[in-house]
Amino acid sequence: MEQQALVSAKKIVRYQGDHAVTEEDLVVVELPLEIRLGFGPAHERVQRSISVTMRTPGHDLELALGFLYTEGVVKSLDEIAYIEHCTQVKSPDEFGHVVKAELKSGIEVDLAALSRNFYTSSSCGVCGKASLDAVEVQGCQVMPWDGTFLSPACLNTLPEKVRAAQVLYRHTGGNHAAALFSRDGELILLREDVGRHNAVDKVVGAMLSESGLESAGKLLFLSGRAGFELVQKAAMAGISIVAAVGAPSSLAVELAEKFNITLLGYLRDGRFNVYSVPERIRA
Repeated sequence: MEQQALVSAKKIVRYQGDHAVTEEDLVVVELPLEIRLGFGPAHERVQRSISVTMRTPGHDLELALGFLYTEGVVKSLDEIAYIEHCTQVKSPDEFGHVVKAELKSGIEVDLAALSRNFYTSSSCGVCGKASLDAVEVQGCQVMPWDGTFLSPACLNTLPEKVRAAQVLYRHTGGNHAAALFSRDGELILLREDVGRHNAVDKVVGAMLSESGLESAGKLLFLSGRAGFELVQKAAMAGISIVAAVGAPSSLAVELAEKFNITLLGYLRDGRFNVYSVPERIRA
């Protein structure tokens, strides 16, 4: 597949006080990605478009894979026969922007859940206990205590490590980042996207496709706020520590408490707040 551009040059007028200068600036590319799902017995396959998300092109297969996993459509990589960019599109403009995942024969799909559009958006109108119960119904487990700790000194080094690795953000200032760290502060992988939930799905998809979902002892770092949908994705992926540069929402804190996830907010400038399960942090 042809490599998609990640940035676009735009002519702007930049003001400083009353002084205006016309110059060129780089903005991050945002384009739709459709995720299609194939499932059912070999003699009666069903094809369904299950999501369209606005994303930064790149790591599309990881994004689709992470989405399918964190939304509970599949429970493991073994349930997927193959996942690829779809070449059968309605128009040339769609080429490279449609991903198809074919499930193995016999894998059941909850069409009712698909029709509810997954409750991933914070503006979708599903909230409170219904959202928390929906995560539990999908098989998410309470995070176990593994006896290891994170130090404040280690945590305070994470934002700078992420900034140094955010290539797109450095050029455009328009991308979110999600990063996976080990407990000793080693950056394992980082993904950028215009959508914060897409960045997380790309991280989870990479974990699944590269080495299996080895989430024990890992920390998920978010470059923005910690909303319910992002903590939900961490819970589905089995990640027990979530640290965000921005603030958490009330429902995100409730979800973290329910599933024994340590949730940190305002991790920047040498400080942070711990909103749930502070026992995993020790000086």
